[in-house]
Parts: sequence; C-alpha cells; structure tokens
Amino acid sequence: MFCGIVEATARVLRIEKELDNIHLTLSCPFVDDLKIDQSVSHNGVCLTVVGIHDDAYTVTAMRETLERSNLGLLGVGDEVNVERSMMMNGRLDGHIVQGHVDQTAECIAIEDQEGSHMYTFRYKATPEMVSRGYFCVDKGSVTINGVSLTVCRPTSDTFQVCIIPYTYEHTNFHTFQVGTIVNIEFDIIGKYIARMKELGA
Repeated sequence: MFCGIVEATARVLRIEKELDNIHLTLSCPFVDDLKIDQSVSHNGVCLTVVGIHDDAYTVTAMRETLERSNLGLLGVGDEVNVERSMMMNGRLDGHIVQGHVDQTAECIAIEDQEGSHMYTFRYKATPEMVSRGYFCVDKGSVTINGVSLTVCRPTSDTFQVCIIPYTYEHTNFHTFQVGTIVNIEFDIIGKYIARMKELGA
C-alpha cells in the first residue's frame, strides 16, 4: 500500500529479459535501506525487491504487469518514480494507492502556466471499463506514474492535472513530452462503488 508521494527517482541501470519477465536493476538514494522481499512502487507499479548488490537493486516485472503498464517501454538510463510502502503510523499525504496499475494513458498536451504545468492525458475508455470504475471524476484522485494527483476537467476519455514546480523537478514529470505513455491507477473507492453497483448491492 502506498500514498502516491514519490520519495525519489531511480535510474535504470540494466534490463534483462527472461521468458516473459524482465528484471530491472536500478539505483536510487535509499537503496542502502532496502531489504529483499520489500515492496517498492515503480512508476506506480508495486514490485518486489529480489536482489541487492553494488549500490543497486533488482525487481522483476511479469507479463501481466508489462501488458498493463509502461515498464516494458523503459530503457537504460530512464528515470523511474519510486516510493516505499507507507507506514501505518504516519499521515496519508496523498490518497490510498495500491500499486496496481489499471492501464496506460498518453500525454496529449502540456501547457506552461507560468508557475505550474498543466498536462492532458487520454486513456482508453469503454463502457465495460467504466462499469469497473476505470474513469475519472472532477476533483477526484488519480495516480500517474505513482504520483497522487487531483483530476481537473475530465471528459469521457481525457483528464488534466496541474503539477507544481516541486513535483515537476522531483519526479519524472519533467521528462514528459506529448506522446509519453504513463501508468494510471484509478481511485480504489470508485472501483469498489462501481463493483457494488454492478452486483446490485
């Protein structure tokens, strides 16, 4: 469980393919505090630390993860937003984030607003996906590459978010361009409500 407050960015050092899985080796500022079997969010995807060596650590992404996220698009040298699992004795500064990416979205516009940046994203929206809670609501929460954000001006298949300078500088948002593919996780509360409605509960 995470809260969408990115701790740092990690740098991809090595990518190894094994059958349908990929092993990602990364470096980050808190690698010395990591332990084997620990959960870490990578661009919003919860992955388990499987190896620690030479000031770097390794995680494995399986086929399901690669099909739903942008991890398969990563290259050596890319920046990845990382967050360790939340501590239950602290404040929930973002929102409840599971680390289970629902799908990807494409950045279709970036606007410099003289102090902040406005990003517009488009995602695949079908009646079936909406019935499962895969949609955005105005002023609701959404997770983009592991960052907890507030939704602005949603349509049936797009939404916008505003990024303050701190977030822009300390996450991989500063690397985004029109056409960048990002991971999105919709609000778990909305998904539960959609499921209850589907079951007539």
